[in-house]
Amino acid sequence: MGVKNLWDILESCKKTLPLHHLQNKRVCIDLSCWMVQLQNVKKTHCGFVKDKPYIRNLFHRLRALIALNCSLIFVADGSIPAIKLATYRRRLNLGLEVTQDETNSQKACSLRRNMGSEFSCMIKEAKDIGLALGIPCLDSIEEAEAQCALLNSESLCDGCFSSDSDVFLFGARTVYREICLGEGHVVCYEMEEVERKLGFGRNSLITLALILGSDYSPGVHGLGPESACQIVKSIGDSNVLQKIASEGLPFAKKIKTSKKQMRSKKTNSLDCEIHFNGSDNNSERKNECLQVIDAYLKPKCHPADSDAVCRVLSQHPFQRLKLQGICAQFFGWPPEKTDEYTLTKIAERDLRRFANLRSTSSELGVNLPLQKLSCTQLAKPSQWQIPVKCPVSGVVKQRKVQGTECFEVLWEGFDGLKTSIVPADLLESACPEKIAEFEEKTALGKKQNQRKPGSKKSGNRLAMAEIDLKLQTLLLDIESGSNTAWSTSLSSKAAISEDRTASTTASHTKLDPRNAGCRAALSTDTSQYAVIDLRSPSPVARTRTVSRCQTSE
Repeated sequence: MGVKNLWDILESCKKTLPLHHLQNKRVCIDLSCWMVQLQNVKKTHCGFVKDKPYIRNLFHRLRALIALNCSLIFVADGSIPAIKLATYRRRLNLGLEVTQDETNSQKACSLRRNMGSEFSCMIKEAKDIGLALGIPCLDSIEEAEAQCALLNSESLCDGCFSSDSDVFLFGARTVYREICLGEGHVVCYEMEEVERKLGFGRNSLITLALILGSDYSPGVHGLGPESACQIVKSIGDSNVLQKIASEGLPFAKKIKTSKKQMRSKKTNSLDCEIHFNGSDNNSERKNECLQVIDAYLKPKCHPADSDAVCRVLSQHPFQRLKLQGICAQFFGWPPEKTDEYTLTKIAERDLRRFANLRSTSSELGVNLPLQKLSCTQLAKPSQWQIPVKCPVSGVVKQRKVQGTECFEVLWEGFDGLKTSIVPADLLESACPEKIAEFEEKTALGKKQNQRKPGSKKSGNRLAMAEIDLKLQTLLLDIESGSNTAWSTSLSSKAAISEDRTASTTASHTKLDPRNAGCRAALSTDTSQYAVIDLRSPSPVARTRTVSRCQTSE
């Protein structure tokens, strides 16, 4: 839960950012919060009995972030803090009664979680699939959000995912509350923005928790979010905790309200009687306040320089066979389907890392002749060369996916993956020489394709010249009268050039309409003769229909 109504108070500081914002960032994840979110996602109809929707959704969420080269760290809850025992038991409906030891957290001890519970089993499954994907998990001493906040405040990560608003009270600077893969965005809150817009620092937020209520404090009855914000702003962030330490919360008993608020409360008094934890003893209330403040300012966490933290900050390998076994167990997938979902994202991540390496070397002033070097040359260990081989061996074709320019590329060194599609801007930043090679090959191929139709035309010309030569030979034979049989066969030979025959025949069969004798003969008697046009440079035999009057001429 965190602090009551705190998300509503911070609403004006909420930013919705594209998922691409997480590219190349290191982010720690409050694993319990994610599993609660994923557990509440509507279950889809599954064709396999063993399918687990929350694990499936976690898997797709992780592979999307992996493709962006977003380095992830799972952070799991440890023991339950003593100061939180009463709230914890109340949530689990284990009894509303609070023992004396639980109210006095100095005497009580933290409680180990039940590792055999259903939720703990879900956490273990999430850890397993995370480790197979190369995502480490840090088990907190107590609160996971407190450990995430420490990593963020120490600049060991760029932000943390948590839906518990008290992560700000533990010192977090950048918090991602929600992630939506379908719409491709994350909901982000920056503590810098909270300080600038609302004037609330970490001390002010802890005071709001004391007044409004949180996992550690029941709050002050009779005060809402607006009144609490007015009280905190009137004192100021730098002085508010000192005031509580010296006076407790009695200073909150007197608050000025507007006339509108007085009418709604139906009171003429400017003083509002409030009680903290149902106790009238001022020293006791001060004690409780100090315990809450101490729990937020000094949570039990692994220090930034501890072995546990150093271990999760190092890179962890992708365990392909282990992931195949997990997906077969949970989803009933064959190894090929698991590879199809994961290897493309792993390859894209490696390409982004290679692009970052080139960009970093350029920023450091190392002007490498990257455009002239091949990927094999880049792999050679040298003081002035990148010591990592480019994972792309070539470009297959240019594509457009959902309006985005992309390339289909060939991968090198990925067992089980030959080709996949990557964004064009990523390939441009990682290996522009590959795009240049592809464009050069494409241009060369177009030139060769343009030459092929020309060769066909020249072949047709030669064939037509040969036909014309044969026809000229036939013409000479007819003129000499050596072979009269040709006159009857020329009509069938004329089919060699069908288009020419049709047009010439039409012109020769026209009769003069002014000749009445011809008009009469046209309907009575006609004869067909093989006619050769000697005026043509390539004479073609044509069939001509001649009327009786024309033959008499």
